Amino acid sequence: MFIILGLVFITIYALIVFYIGWSGWGWIKPVVSGRFRLFYIIALIFLASSLILSRLVAGSAILSVIGSYWLAIFSLLLMLLPLVHLMVWLTKLSRLPRHAVQKWSGILTLVVLVGLIGYGSYNAYSPVVRAYEVQIDKPGPANGELHVVMASDMHFGYLSGKRHAERMVKEINALQPDLVLLPGDIVDDDVRPYKEKGIGEVLSEIQAPLGVYASLGNHDRFKGGTEEILSLLEESGIQVLYDEDVEVGGWLTLIGRKDYSDKERAKLADLTKSVDPAKPVFMLEHQPVEFSTAEEQGVDLMVSGHTHRGQIAPANLITSRVFENDWGYLQKGQLHTIVSSGYGFWGPPIRIGSRSEVVSIHVRFSNAQ
Repeated sequence: MFIILGLVFITIYALIVFYIGWSGWGWIKPVVSGRFRLFYIIALIFLASSLILSRLVAGSAILSVIGSYWLAIFSLLLMLLPLVHLMVWLTKLSRLPRHAVQKWSGILTLVVLVGLIGYGSYNAYSPVVRAYEVQIDKPGPANGELHVVMASDMHFGYLSGKRHAERMVKEINALQPDLVLLPGDIVDDDVRPYKEKGIGEVLSEIQAPLGVYASLGNHDRFKGGTEEILSLLEESGIQVLYDEDVEVGGWLTLIGRKDYSDKERAKLADLTKSVDPAKPVFMLEHQPVEFSTAEEQGVDLMVSGHTHRGQIAPANLITSRVFENDWGYLQKGQLHTIVSSGYGFWGPPIRIGSRSEVVSIHVRFSNAQ
């Protein structure tokens, strides 16, 4: 079954690549020699294979960067080209010269593509701060207030690198949080660029009196690397909660879950057996799932990521249908859920219809003045 599905996927992908290549050749053919055709075909095959090759040739920064940008171009052209060809077809009903229409449709496509990549790159690399206020009907710290900063889905790698990490740490520290939560997808399937770029040293500069806590996401669970990323994060002063709970400050319980894709992850009921329900309970859950279970088990605040809010529109229409809360704030009973669109990105380093973000959560408790 998996072989059949794989062949179907490869066939569909090859047909779309052919469609993109055929469209591009139609626009550049009038201005290049026939000898250029072979180079064009080879270049297109290389680009189409680059993302797969980057996974096969592990640790190749060049292939990883090329593959990521190819995925951006592929995704955008998949949406743009049908619209452009529809417009070209409609012009046949007019008296516009066919040659001019063909030429300017190609130029327009290129301009829009470059514009979208530029706009998407800005959204990906220029994070904003999203602020939320939460009221929990349980006693908290002495002053009854807590400032939590959350960042998810950094996907630190070759494109979401050291400078992006430094920007995040600077933003977090500027917010002066009491507690920092990082609910998963800290690396992007490969721990090597995380180590090579010294990102661990950057993360060690995060300042929060009550500490920095993390859970792992699906991209942190690369083959043979989970124990290594756990160790590296601990070296940076980040406590990873891997199906564990911990008491913070004598009044707050934090729970961190293994990713939803992990078949060995514990049931939430088992993790909350020893938890005092009279105290506030916060949970790091990478994927925004099982809200009803979290509500039943007395969780007060659940922070998640994973969805990227679709990252490139209109994929947000899909994530909003798949997840009960795919971005932002949702309350179910006493449970407050906050889902971040993420600080980094997966694959193409662009965001359209979403924005890189750091989340600021001001929590007020029942003993607040």
